[in-house]
Amino acid sequence: MTTPSATAASCTDAPRPAPLLAFVVPCYNEQETLPRTMDELSRLLADCKARGLVRPESYVLYVDDGSRDDTWALIERRHAQDPFCRGVRFAGNAGHQNAVWAGMETAREWGVDCIISLDADLQDDISVIPEMLARYAEGCDIVYGVRASRSTDTPFKRGTAHFFYALMRKLHVSIIPDHADYRLVARPVLKALEGYGEQSLFLRGLFPTMGFRTATVSYARKAREAGVSKYPLRKMLAFAWRGITSCSAAPLRVAGLMSLVCMGLAILLCGVTLWKYAMGETVQGWTSLIIVTLLLGSVQLFCLAIMGEYIAKIFTEVRHRPRYIVEKTL
Repeated sequence: MTTPSATAASCTDAPRPAPLLAFVVPCYNEQETLPRTMDELSRLLADCKARGLVRPESYVLYVDDGSRDDTWALIERRHAQDPFCRGVRFAGNAGHQNAVWAGMETAREWGVDCIISLDADLQDDISVIPEMLARYAEGCDIVYGVRASRSTDTPFKRGTAHFFYALMRKLHVSIIPDHADYRLVARPVLKALEGYGEQSLFLRGLFPTMGFRTATVSYARKAREAGVSKYPLRKMLAFAWRGITSCSAAPLRVAGLMSLVCMGLAILLCGVTLWKYAMGETVQGWTSLIIVTLLLGSVQLFCLAIMGEYIAKIFTEVRHRPRYIVEKTL
């Protein structure tokens, strides 16, 4: 089932020809699930070529994010047998978002017309990829894969996911609910990404801000068949925090609000202290000491919150570290 987004109506240019497509598949310790994934993507790619949906040179690009198991060895063996299997290996673990970025960047340098990023566990239903390509042919530059429901999640994960998306909306962050990193991205978008230099990537919040023509394709997410999830609760919380801090300065403003609350409480306590002093219920020297301590502490918190907003913006930009280091390329 295909559900166009609010901006999909603008995807009305002349039909595009079949694209040179690259599947971008980030991998981290996926030796258990990768053989099945390679077989299924190879069959899907061959079917799309036979139907004329993509050009014959289209390929799958696996990005090994510093795996410690046999993931890279599996990619090398498949590459030796299949010229349409390509690979990039990081020198160390750089994170899922950087692996997706590296795949997009490499594919752009190799001249693709569009990419489709998807996770190696294939929980995202690849049968809707022809629909994504149909939206691309109609002129859409970004096609989001959106989950039709979260029935395969635990109640806790489903509840926290809904809370996260609701929170992001409250923070006025542009994000597609129930969309992860399953998306088609056309070459104009890939070229535009060259101008984005931020170090802390949160791609789910980045693409909706770019202004290109978009559509959505809904699908039913499958249960994981092999291996273990690479996003336990700790990593999920860290990823959510990265998303919030990458797309919004609201946490810093909350710090400023907290300092104002503390200042108000300090003033209230100052009044109570002065009242007690007037009533004779005090210790000599304690009144002046507590007033100065409370007022100065709250004012300092307020000033630090304001400075922190600017320092945080500077800190994320001035390091200019490479997002990842490529060790090998197939």
